[in-house]
Amino acid sequence: MTVFDVFYMLGGVGLFLFGMTVMSTGLKNAAGDNLQSILEKVTSNKIIAVLVGIGITMVIQSSSATVVMVIGFVNAGMMTLAQAIGVVLGSNIGTTVTAQITAFNLSKYAPIMIFIGAIMHIFIKKNFVKHTGAIIMGFGMLFFGVGVMKEGIAPLSDSAGFKSFLSGLDNPALAILFGLAFTALLQSISSSSVIFQAFAIQGLLNVDTAAYLLIGGAIGAVTPNILAALTTNREGKRTAVMNLSFNIFRALLLVALINIFPQLLELIKNLSPNDVGRQIANMNSIFAIIAVLVALPFSNFLIKIAERVLPIGEEEQEEKRDRTLQFMANISKLPAPIAMSQAQKEITRMGRISSKNLHRALECFFNYNPEKAAKVRAREESVNILNHTIADALVQLRALDLSEENMRRVSMMTIAITDIERISDHAENIIEYTEGMLSKRASMSDDAIEELKKMSADVLEEVDIALDIFENDDYSMLDSLEEYEEKVDMQEDLLIGNHVKRLMDGGCDPLAGVVFADIVTDLERCGDHAINIAYALKVRPKELDRERITDPSVYMESTARDSIKHDRSIKDATKNTD
Repeated sequence: MTVFDVFYMLGGVGLFLFGMTVMSTGLKNAAGDNLQSILEKVTSNKIIAVLVGIGITMVIQSSSATVVMVIGFVNAGMMTLAQAIGVVLGSNIGTTVTAQITAFNLSKYAPIMIFIGAIMHIFIKKNFVKHTGAIIMGFGMLFFGVGVMKEGIAPLSDSAGFKSFLSGLDNPALAILFGLAFTALLQSISSSSVIFQAFAIQGLLNVDTAAYLLIGGAIGAVTPNILAALTTNREGKRTAVMNLSFNIFRALLLVALINIFPQLLELIKNLSPNDVGRQIANMNSIFAIIAVLVALPFSNFLIKIAERVLPIGEEEQEEKRDRTLQFMANISKLPAPIAMSQAQKEITRMGRISSKNLHRALECFFNYNPEKAAKVRAREESVNILNHTIADALVQLRALDLSEENMRRVSMMTIAITDIERISDHAENIIEYTEGMLSKRASMSDDAIEELKKMSADVLEEVDIALDIFENDDYSMLDSLEEYEEKVDMQEDLLIGNHVKRLMDGGCDPLAGVVFADIVTDLERCGDHAINIAYALKVRPKELDRERITDPSVYMESTARDSIKHDRSIKDATKNTD
């Protein structure tokens, strides 16, 4: 075998891998956002989740891509580990379809597939046709690459050194380790299984050895998921650990079955007695199906292993509680009066989380700490998740037999959670301003710092009072709230005036001055949102049109409290704040 034969074989491998990438990208683009939408709606029914995992992986031809998407959803709190495990298990079956496809000898049709696909992809502007062309072209490259690979491998049958190397893989342990390392290098079990197929078809590898290579390859295929999980939170990392645990379990199970029941391999061979490529493809699929069927009833055990490997810390417990409904979990099953009370408690809890986030963001501004900044961002994500889950629960609440007054309160609660979410948004803004200022080594004057500390304290107090009013329907504190709001509005004008004076006197860093003005504006807006929260549930019978009481926009207009709230509404609209 010459060096050119080696290059020829490697060229076939490269063309096959590139064809896989083109085909996978085309399939993803053609499917659009549908795949993610399906994943978002996966229920706790593990059988359905397994079927979803199989279907999505068959479409995009990559179990790694499917699991990476799942890791992303778990990381964002949109999917639980119990939901993720089913999809992860299903992806291990779906990825075996590639070997089934390449077991067909379609190399002679590959050039025409590449030509047709290229014409569609290059010359037709319609997106769906372009993506379909990429799929066809990718399939063509895949089969053409397999054909080139087989031709390149053929001379290896005359190489004593290569034969000696492969004969060493007759040892099951070595075969598993080689399959693991080879697949980890390619980062694709689909690709490694096809290459093992090609070796077997050329007579360089027997089916029994290929079985152990596939077992090891399943473990090595987890590598991309582990790498993707490194930048995620603990739940995201646990998803990768679950996949790794399953494939280690799969390896142990299959090794035991093969050795205890050697008839299993003979049975698989007899399904396609004269087709080695199909035998390996069938083996790959059957191994995956057996492992999933055995593991599915014990899937909770895989979750426990992941939680034991990465135990829950105190902060994670808090984050988990923050992102889960505490009072509205079964809102549709409660009597209407109790359901309304629970909704009010849940929204207040969200408000306390948002208030805490603003408090921590300001602490981080005055004394920056990267860990505090990360916690603010994590809590902001928690508030966003609560915003959506509470809004969905309020929709369920509307289906109850509510009085006219309670229907109005539900409408106003929907508006209140938006104001609460905005406060947390401003907290995240403050972190971004702080990090931007630090990256440019800008510094703020002592006078500016003291002014911001005073305004921050007043805004935090205003937000807390507003939440107390909302929680208890106690409007005796409105006068105190109004005093803080007027004070904050006056501080905004005063601080901006002082800021301009410092700029003119050269006593302020220009970049720090921009940050100062932005934070003052954000704080003032937090005060505005606090006022909206406090007045959200307040009723003024004389000012309300009873026939339109459930319309939030009508209510917001008719309950505008004297000139202060009305002027602020105009000011917010003019500034286009949020």
